Amino acid sequence: MNRRFYLFLIIMFPLFILSQGTIRGFIYEEESEEPIMFANAVVKDTDFGAVSDDNGYFIISDIPFGQYTLVVSFIGYETVEVSFLFTEEKDVVTKKIFLKSSRLTLENVNVNAEREERKTQVNTGVIKLTSKSINKLPSIGGEPDLAQFLQVLPGVVFTGDQGGQLYIRGGAPIHNKVLLDGMTIYSPFHSIGFFSVFDTDIIKKADIYTGGFGAQYGGRISSVMDIKTRDGNKRRLTGKLSANTFGGKLLLEGPMFKSDSNSISNSFILSAKGSYLDKTSQSFYSYVSEAGLPYSFSDFYGKLSFFSKNGSKMNIYGFGFNDDVNYVDLTQLGWTSYGFGSNIILVPASAKMLVEGKMSYSKYDVAQEDFGEEANHSSIDGFSIGLDFTYFISKQHELKYGVEVLGYTTELDFRNSLGTPIEENDHSTEFAAYFNYKFNNNNRFIIDPSIRLQNYTSLGELSIEPRLGLKYSVNERLRLKSSFGVFSQNLMSTSSERDVINLFSGFLASTDNLPEYFQANEVESSLQKAVHYILGLEYELGDNLDLNIEGYIKDFSQLIAENKNQIFTDDVDFEDEPDYLKTAFVVEKGIASGCDVLIKYFNNRLNIWSVYSFGVIEREDETQVYYPHYDRRHNFNLLFSYLLGANKTWEFSLRWNYGSGFPFTKTQAYYEEINFNSGPNTDINSLNGDLGILYSDLNSGRLPDYHRLDVSLKKKYTFSRFSVLELSFGITNVYNRDNIFYYNRVEAVRVDQLPIIPSVGMSWVF
Repeated sequence: MNRRFYLFLIIMFPLFILSQGTIRGFIYEEESEEPIMFANAVVKDTDFGAVSDDNGYFIISDIPFGQYTLVVSFIGYETVEVSFLFTEEKDVVTKKIFLKSSRLTLENVNVNAEREERKTQVNTGVIKLTSKSINKLPSIGGEPDLAQFLQVLPGVVFTGDQGGQLYIRGGAPIHNKVLLDGMTIYSPFHSIGFFSVFDTDIIKKADIYTGGFGAQYGGRISSVMDIKTRDGNKRRLTGKLSANTFGGKLLLEGPMFKSDSNSISNSFILSAKGSYLDKTSQSFYSYVSEAGLPYSFSDFYGKLSFFSKNGSKMNIYGFGFNDDVNYVDLTQLGWTSYGFGSNIILVPASAKMLVEGKMSYSKYDVAQEDFGEEANHSSIDGFSIGLDFTYFISKQHELKYGVEVLGYTTELDFRNSLGTPIEENDHSTEFAAYFNYKFNNNNRFIIDPSIRLQNYTSLGELSIEPRLGLKYSVNERLRLKSSFGVFSQNLMSTSSERDVINLFSGFLASTDNLPEYFQANEVESSLQKAVHYILGLEYELGDNLDLNIEGYIKDFSQLIAENKNQIFTDDVDFEDEPDYLKTAFVVEKGIASGCDVLIKYFNNRLNIWSVYSFGVIEREDETQVYYPHYDRRHNFNLLFSYLLGANKTWEFSLRWNYGSGFPFTKTQAYYEEINFNSGPNTDINSLNGDLGILYSDLNSGRLPDYHRLDVSLKKKYTFSRFSVLELSFGITNVYNRDNIFYYNRVEAVRVDQLPIIPSVGMSWVF
């Protein structure tokens, strides 16, 4: 009898293993039906649970058949309990859950959600932002902007109020990939560095990967900025209207027709913002310049969202950005950018899988003309198509894989520092596939290996890029983490390293105008390549205090750059000269290393964000080792935000930034440069030569240190649940520090960054 019973158990054991169910679904805010990230979904009285992702999606698998209760909670919202039943006929249950805001709303919701995510993700070299965290920064005219917040992130170096160039842990702007809902944005910052092209109020999340990013991202060797916008309000028409001394904005969102939780629903969101500073500055800031501040821009973004009953959805979106800056008798720069695309999220009927797809097109066109010189021009346009599959094997195991096809065309018409014209047009096509596996041993040990296969089909090169992330929780508060990765890219840019401040940056897909050898080794590839090493720790010092420390090395084993040492043309007349003295572009290598320390303190009223970054960046070409113009050794940021009043309707914010000086190439002397265009018939006795410049060693000098203090004060008036007025007052560069922006060597004219600038603004949310 017993033997028969044991035999029965042995035979039926596989069936018992298979007698398991999966519950999945989406978690939304009830008021707007916006997905809630990092909400907790737990099966009551069991160890089964999950945290919702960017889409509000959660999945809990391997639950034995039976009757259960799902408990869904998130700080600031009322807890919801939902009953469900697993049977052989119904082993996958899908739920859409709506959470209602609780009366007690805590200001540190995002920070607590961030702590929960850190327990389940490696998160090495990444900072994750939301619109609420960005709003803690002192705002220019009352409108916080992502460009302003990026400047306070660990490892990030910004060139200042003007110019809008971003450098991340040793990488140049071309080494940073910027994505907006999957679309590539080639110029994310306006010439006046206070503003990006993104509207903070529509940002759902912004993941800033400063290095060591996973295999789902490719085509860049330094960093990735992945920005996703939220869906429009599916319940009611709402919006925001704001204006200040810098510019204005209009935001509208709502349903295209009435919806309920059991039917297909739609929504839209539209944003338009622009600057009229070039006009208002003549009245408000005439002390800066009698002609006014020469900046103007406009940004438009629109998105339509369509949702099915089970949570699957499709988005269609598009954007148009432009920028113009005109310094009279110095330089004029302008660019335009536009794009459109679509993405989908599919929830298969009976699979533990999530499918995401995307396709997009974007274009960027830029031109700059310095006074008395010919204009530089560049353009790039390209498409991208991708599919991603996330398979939830179990609570501890997750597999993600995908494919991507992209192509782009570049045009470049550029004159280098010697006045040599460079005209190149190129097209590049790339195909990529990646595999990512994550093992999470009950949040104690996380291993995240991945591999990316990047095939540059137009070059006939395949790059195999292994990557690895590790995290070990020493205890509930202390976690150690590390990451490693191999990266490559084909896209390159050109700008003059001899300029004190670089404004123009052109794009080029690839070039054959390279030396055959670099440091006696044959140049076999046109790609730029890097390897990242990161080691760090996270320590929750208390209930309200977080510490994050990371050390990094980025080994840029091959870089492609404009030839700063070119003195000959690449033709038969100079065929005996070394390649590195005559090709338009050269091969270089470099290394960036440093350490970032981030300390955050938060409670219901106070937020403090303190960042110190130390970094050393070296580049090496065929003849010299030098420091690139963005090698800032020391960078410190302090952000302070405090809510005042019994009802917390006042908010005071302060931000102070210090940065050591950038390298630049000194001018040693001026001389008369004779032009022998007439050959042997040139009369040097009557000819007036051009002004020639004798340079010192490349970037052997250092600009003065940069520092600036910004403050703002906001007052909020709530007239009803759907009508809120906010007034703001801010001062940029409070103590009127002179920070260099641009220097014209010929005219010996220095242009500084913006002086002290007060601003006022108002916004109405309806």
